[in-house]
Amino acid sequence: MNTFLSNVSTYFTGLTSGELVWLGIGFLGQSLFFSRWIIQWIASERKADSQMPLAFWYMSLAGGLIVLSYAIYRRDPVFIAGQGIGSFVYLRNLMLIHAKRKRVART
Repeated sequence: MNTFLSNVSTYFTGLTSGELVWLGIGFLGQSLFFSRWIIQWIASERKADSQMPLAFWYMSLAGGLIVLSYAIYRRDPVFIAGQGIGSFVYLRNLMLIHAKRKRVART
């Protein structure tokens, strides 16, 4: 355990201020991305049916874009591809939801 804590301490003390900021950005994006599942779970439990609330898609897009910016900074092609494609899907879902709402409002 002491070796692990020593390695973690060494890792963080070796980071520059800019790297610490980007690490924080990465964790922020990942936290938003994870939190969307909590929102979805709560909404589903309240209705006793599987739900995808609008907040789920906004949190998906925000978290995905933040993690994408972190992945670009880290030059990680796996995360860039995954978050880049995912962000288009989240944006498209939001577009479809808003278009449906406009159609429903007109009728």
